[in-house]
Amino acid sequence: MDYYVDIRILADPEFEPTLLLNALFAKLHRALVQTGTQSIGISFPCLPSDQKNLGDCLRLHGMNADLEQFMASGWLIGMRDHILVQGPLSIPRTVVYRVVRRVQVKSNPARLQRRWMRRHGSTCLLRHRKIETDLPFLQILSQSTGEHFRLFIKHCPVSASPVVGKFSYYGLSATATVPWF
Repeated sequence: MDYYVDIRILADPEFEPTLLLNALFAKLHRALVQTGTQSIGISFPCLPSDQKNLGDCLRLHGMNADLEQFMASGWLIGMRDHILVQGPLSIPRTVVYRVVRRVQVKSNPARLQRRWMRRHGSTCLLRHRKIETDLPFLQILSQSTGEHFRLFIKHCPVSASPVVGKFSYYGLSATATVPWF
């Protein structure tokens, strides 16, 4: 990865920044699926120190040719009034690297109970403790089920060396790193 694109959410009196970030991410996800691209990773470089939300900037990471082709695909149509796009730009010489990954939190006791009953045919009631997390998240509409869910994002600790790998259609990876600066 040698280039990046910053997409910054602009202040808007009608829409909360988190709502616009959710819409931007949904467009990104659909475009990654449609193009079959697994060479573009993401990060949220304006992550607040308290990490309660993801900030107002989505950064795409990849090779220059991949980013130029992806950005030329028109996936940002409908968002142009709400964003400022910078790049592709060359990454700085001195960076650290980090994994940005999805964390799946089993936090819905009713859903876990239904799943248990489907799998085991049992009608016994389970006592599930609700698992809480302070991780920031994006609110996503599932294209397959039509239901909203939370996509929890974790920025892992930084490391000095990169790890090459593929990214999901969310732009996330459990092992591949992105430059952090």
